Amino acid sequence: MQLPFTGPWLLAPMEGVTEPCFRELVLERNPPDTLGGAFTEFVRVVSEALPAKTLRKHLGPRRFPQPVGLQLMGADLAALAETARRAEESGAPLIDLNFGCPAKGALRGCSGSDLLRDPVRLEQTVKAVKEAVESIPVTAKIRAGYDHANDVEILARAAEAGGADLLTVHCRTRAEFYSEAVEWERIARAVRAVSIPVCGNGGVRTHADLERMRAETGCSYVMVGQAALGDPWIFSGRSVGAAQAADFLVAYADLLAERSGTRPARVTGRLKQLLARWTAGGLVEDEERGEWLSERDPERTLVRLRAAMTA
Repeated sequence: MQLPFTGPWLLAPMEGVTEPCFRELVLERNPPDTLGGAFTEFVRVVSEALPAKTLRKHLGPRRFPQPVGLQLMGADLAALAETARRAEESGAPLIDLNFGCPAKGALRGCSGSDLLRDPVRLEQTVKAVKEAVESIPVTAKIRAGYDHANDVEILARAAEAGGADLLTVHCRTRAEFYSEAVEWERIARAVRAVSIPVCGNGGVRTHADLERMRAETGCSYVMVGQAALGDPWIFSGRSVGAAQAADFLVAYADLLAERSGTRPARVTGRLKQLLARWTAGGLVEDEERGEWLSERDPERTLVRLRAAMTA
């Protein structure tokens, strides 16, 4: 099935980050021929299918040329399949299945990266969702393995056998969590093992790394996670100044407050998630980062950012 992505680079699904406000700001600041698509935070399906209104909330109110895939995670195949069917009816352009979440809650629920220990169940999960939708792609996101990467080819083939239209491979294992060490050869092994397109993920820090990963592994797409928190323009490689960097952060804070009535302290907490990694525009120098993060007055943080917009 043809994938709807408009460019080769993709914004990764990140819990607590890629909700509609952040996602929309990134999508509108990168042209569709570079940033080809994005994904929602993972949507947890437990024992019952989720209602359409919940799925529409995750997809957000705005639409862009780039598709936003709805990422689902769950162990109950009937509930997962029905949720996928409702998501398609609600306008989701594709469904992504999470087999990579390393959180203990996912493991207790026998979902996320827990399925990396059971390729048969992984295949069955992809198949159940694939059979539930009519005309949208189903993609799967895995880590290179649970506590080792010896079986990355087996996991890749299981996703393909289940009917996945694209496989994303995060090059770390569950045990490696988000360690600094990365081995892109694991992505290359998955590419060689299957005939469906593969998206590489993990270890991208700069715009130059995007094409480098594709060249070194043979993957068709590259997904960026944490590096996009520090530089939302990483997909286009555009160099911005401090004023544009501050404008992004202020717009993010304003959207959070406007859309959900988020309390100032919580808005600042979300900002600090970005400020902890921020590299764009020279706005946050390394020696000043601690000062930004230790500020307890939400208004002072916003005043400082607004001042940078006009400096």
